[in-house]
This record gives sequence, structure tokens and C-alpha cells, in this order.
Amino acid sequence: MRALQASTSYSAGFGISAAAPPPRPSRHRHVILAQVEPSEKSVEIMRKFSEQYARRSATYFCVDKGVTSVVIKGLAEHKDTLGAPLCPCRHYDDKVAEAQQGFWNCPCVPMRERKECHCMLFLTPDNDFAGQEQAITLEEIKETTANM
Repeated sequence: MRALQASTSYSAGFGISAAAPPPRPSRHRHVILAQVEPSEKSVEIMRKFSEQYARRSATYFCVDKGVTSVVIKGLAEHKDTLGAPLCPCRHYDDKVAEAQQGFWNCPCVPMRERKECHCMLFLTPDNDFAGQEQAITLEEIKETTANM
């Protein structure tokens, strides 16, 4: 594999790169977040929230509890790092801005308005992946995510 090298020519004392345009100044603050395990407290908060919301919305957890566990841990991690349970199943250019905006904070707008959960955390009974349960224990979350 060949590496790209930027060629630089000088005109009136300024370097001009043929490989990429100069970086534009960002109006957003850049925050670097390390991938860390969420606190047990946040996992428990998100677990209880998920159970309560499933009951209230008449939805069910995925038949594969591993899916439920990973999503709950992702919500807990975002709660710890961003201060809000931002949907962990989407890509964001700026997580901080998205969390502040609130559209994708769980339960997200599509879930509240149309019962559409991109993460498969809250599934309607007619969904092929819906299980029969609206509860999950902290131990189940730990067990199903232990090797991740």
C-alpha cells in the first residue's frame, strides 16, 4: 500500500497542499472520550428506567437478552460521560451537541412518537425479535456482557 504524500509548493511564502484543503475552524468544542465501563450505579439507573418504560409503553425486551444488556450499558456509559442517555446505536459527529439537543436521548423522539426503537431495546409485541419479558436483572446484564 502506498502512502499519500502531500506535495507543497510555495507561492508568496504560503504553503499550498495538493492533498487536502486547510482545516476549517470548528465552532464546536472537541471532547475526547475514552471508552470506559459505565458505573454500576448508572447501569442500575438505566436498567430500572428500561423496565419501567417497557411496562409503560407496552413494549418488550429482545428475545436475546444480550442485545438488551449491551444497549442498557451503552445508555449508562453515555449517562456517565455526557450526562444524558444518548442512544448508543447511532453514529454522531458531535455526541455532546446531540446529547444537549435531546432528539436521540432515550427514549428518543421516534420511540415516543411511533414506538420505533432503533436499538431494539423496546420492541412492540408484533416484532419478530420481541421476547416476553419487560425485566432484566443486573446479574443478567453483567453475565451477557462479561466478555465484551
